[in-house]
Amino acid sequence: MNLPMDDEHAALFTVGQVADMLQVQQAFLRRIDDHRVVSPQRSAGGQRRYSRSEIGRIQEVVTMMGEGMTLPAIRRILELQHALAEITRERDELARLLAAARTR
Repeated sequence: MNLPMDDEHAALFTVGQVADMLQVQQAFLRRIDDHRVVSPQRSAGGQRRYSRSEIGRIQEVVTMMGEGMTLPAIRRILELQHALAEITRERDELARLLAAARTR
């Protein structure tokens, strides 16, 4: 049986919980959402809910900000990382298809 807490993409954590976990201000979490750096899901009542995956991304943001990066720069880095991961997945799939075609 899979529980919601087993899913790293399940939006389970509130702003307050995440702020406490990461020792950041709630206002910081709202600011990175406003800048579209990390955009959590919303509950039926409109409250932000974070997944474990998003919490990991927030930890990356905190680290990058500590290195002096701006939120727009961090957002761009995360976008490029996502694009690179997608291209890598596509390349791997094409390599798999090519290998399968060669064995026929």
